[in-house]
Amino acid sequence: MDDETFRAWAHRAADWSVDYLEGVGERPVRAQVAPGEILRQLPETPPAAGEPMERIFSDLDRVVMPGMTHWQHPRFFAYFPANASPPSLVAEFVTAALAAQCMLWQTSPAATELETRVMDWLRQMIGLPQDFSGVIQDSASGATLAALLTARERALGFTGNATGLAGGPTLRVYASQQVHSSVDKAVRIAGIGDANLVRIPVTGPLHGMDPDALDAAIRADREAGRVPAAIVACLGGTGIGACDPIEAVAAVAQRHGVFLHVDAAWAGSAMICPEFRDLMRGAELADSLVFNPHKWLFTHFDCSAHFVRDPKALTDTLGLRPAYLRTLGRDGVVDYNEWSIPLGRRFRALKLWFVIRSYGVETLREMIRAHVAWARELAGIIDADPDFELTSAPVLSLFSFRYAPAGASTGAGASTGAGAGTGDGADDLDALNARLLERINDDGRTYLTQTRHGDRFVLRFQVGQTNTTRADVMTAWDAIREIAAGLRVG
Repeated sequence: MDDETFRAWAHRAADWSVDYLEGVGERPVRAQVAPGEILRQLPETPPAAGEPMERIFSDLDRVVMPGMTHWQHPRFFAYFPANASPPSLVAEFVTAALAAQCMLWQTSPAATELETRVMDWLRQMIGLPQDFSGVIQDSASGATLAALLTARERALGFTGNATGLAGGPTLRVYASQQVHSSVDKAVRIAGIGDANLVRIPVTGPLHGMDPDALDAAIRADREAGRVPAAIVACLGGTGIGACDPIEAVAAVAQRHGVFLHVDAAWAGSAMICPEFRDLMRGAELADSLVFNPHKWLFTHFDCSAHFVRDPKALTDTLGLRPAYLRTLGRDGVVDYNEWSIPLGRRFRALKLWFVIRSYGVETLREMIRAHVAWARELAGIIDADPDFELTSAPVLSLFSFRYAPAGASTGAGASTGAGAGTGDGADDLDALNARLLERINDDGRTYLTQTRHGDRFVLRFQVGQTNTTRADVMTAWDAIREIAAGLRVG
């Protein structure tokens, strides 16, 4: 492709992107295809000769797009958002054109120094003290793994990497059932093992970790000769938005000298609003904290903000400096590959820089506040509806509910898989709500996901997509009620 052809197709791609975002609200939110439907339309062997871009773009629309779930749809209320925005998209164009591998300072000094500055902006925006330093990771999962590896090394006197874990002490990590499964995965990868992830009971309206139970678990492990290595505190859990009492948990961590990592992957973005910071009180005492601007700060995936109190502990754990990866003659520069598990690094800071500068902090706050307000409004409407039950109160913009028409059984011991049960009767609330969820998502007007809460199958609703309006929230509620009524009389 020559330069002028590239220019033409780059313009075409930009126009396609704008057209897509303008019309995404008219598409079904979740892909409406069957398993294998896209695969069957793709040739089994690669083309021997190049094909014209016109044909490729045509197949993008004909083959690929029907199989896409539209995360930028204004009625996407499933999981958590993976937000984009026009400034972020423009920055992604530039990042792709530069195609820089930003593993060392010298491989792109601007990428390193922009990341340092933008991460300090984020630190200020969420109210962390100056003694935290930040790095952009690929995901909260990667940041949590990096944190637990650091905690492991600190607990072992930084000998684990050198000598291995065989024959060493039994390490323990503490968290509630409300933390994300990435904690389970990190415990496995770090060599600590599933059996040593200690689940602490939760208490209170925010379903937070019980600090007294945590203290007792640590004491019991010490008496048994085990080594407490880390506590993972939850700020806005994926299921129902559970929040641990971080200040009390931090006091236990400090009392016992245990590493504390705060997982605020979704909710952390809302901490740019000072009125929500009660949820993170005590985070300033943590050893590390992660949140994802790519969830709720209008910045394309992937962009995960990882803050650490002691960068040297992180780089002593993850850093390697073979001769070919040294920046010569530039002592004191930051090489962010030593802060991350992968060696290779994209120029992720550029899109965050574009977003913060383009919107400004106040506009970002206003967008998040609106999402929280609309979620709370809808939760109140659902709570007042006699055919529905609010199963967890809103935490920021996330709550859960279920359909519970009068006379329906609680469905104790019922099957809870999606599509469980047969018929449209309301004799089994778990099965009924599983069917309701599938029909909502098949309908296409909105998209929700489920969780288990109080041993019940419940539907999650979170507001956070960049272009969502109050009208979109209410349209989703209209669709839910309409489909539920059809189940009831079906």
